[in-house]
Amino acid sequence: MRFLKTLIAAGGVAALASAVVAAPAMADPINVHKHKVTPAAYDIVSVGSESIAFVSDQLSYNYNKSVKHHGPSHPYYYSWDGVPAGSPNNTSQHVTLKAGCRNLRPDGSSAGITALTTYGTTKYKGKTYPCVDFARSSRARKTTDPSTVAFDQLWQDAVTYSSASTTNVPNNLTEAQLAEIFGCTVPAANGDPANTWGALLGSKAKAGSAKTSIDPILPQTGSGTLSFFTGVLGIAQTEPTCGTAASLSTDAQPEENEGISKVFLSGKKANPNVIFPFSVGVWLAQEYHSAKCGKKPTKSQNLFGCQENGVLHLDGINGVKPFTGSGAKAVTNSAWRKTAFERELYAVEPLPLVSRLQGLLGKKGYFCSKKQAAVIKDYGFESDPLCGLTS
Repeated sequence: MRFLKTLIAAGGVAALASAVVAAPAMADPINVHKHKVTPAAYDIVSVGSESIAFVSDQLSYNYNKSVKHHGPSHPYYYSWDGVPAGSPNNTSQHVTLKAGCRNLRPDGSSAGITALTTYGTTKYKGKTYPCVDFARSSRARKTTDPSTVAFDQLWQDAVTYSSASTTNVPNNLTEAQLAEIFGCTVPAANGDPANTWGALLGSKAKAGSAKTSIDPILPQTGSGTLSFFTGVLGIAQTEPTCGTAASLSTDAQPEENEGISKVFLSGKKANPNVIFPFSVGVWLAQEYHSAKCGKKPTKSQNLFGCQENGVLHLDGINGVKPFTGSGAKAVTNSAWRKTAFERELYAVEPLPLVSRLQGLLGKKGYFCSKKQAAVIKDYGFESDPLCGLTS
């Protein structure tokens, strides 16, 4: 679980507090008593995507309570989040993923897939086990991914863009406009400089914003959300050179699906020119099913994650609203399924398929069980009838 910064109101606008608070003790692998543990060599461990880290944490917690006799024949499942508690931009932390496996913590889908094939093995009573059993991925297979892995479909999600509640960013931009914004290719027009709201929107730009620069920001390198969003737009995955995050070091760029980084602020107020891709499912989970960061969840709230959406709110694309319903009943708009912005979420496992993973990832596995549909919904995602399909 990520380090959680506290947001406070400053003049009626959310701002980052100078003080910070750590996440609950359940930040990384925990047992049924919510105590941190080191997974055994024979346990099943996943790493990778931060988008689906919290739902994986919850499924781990639930699944392990169902294991009656823990051992090599009945392993626990543990999920490592993409970033450490206490240091959200620490991309060089080494952790003991399981007994005998001291490795760099993988942050993001691509890092998780790389770890799956490169982190080696460990042993228990003479038997060999992988240090990483499967990787979480919020993007589909790339041509650069190794042919020795399989992508198992899990659930569905959509990706849109987000902006501050008081903003110069219009709701309902088009795909073409987004490609220009994040590609920094908005041409000078209407008497306004390139990459400004006036150049993009003309007379539709909000009063006083015409000559104001657009501030596109992308998540950290290796993010599945980054890969998916830029892939749909057909642009490079590099940080937009016309945005304020371009001057930041790679490890200081914001994590995917969060709105608490200082990069989203202008002084102590939310930056009205910021535009940032965001998972609809993750935003719904944070906004309607999670406690405020640093606060203990109530019995009706998700055990993992918190309201890290911070100063950011969702916008629609090409006339498609982000979600339907309100409050705890809000769900991802089904209209996304007819657009390029609907995405599959995956578990990536080694080939040949390992039988001990099928109880989790297979068509009849725990992740695809109808009994877990409510968990998937509470974490913002959509159950998929093709869950467990391998490609």
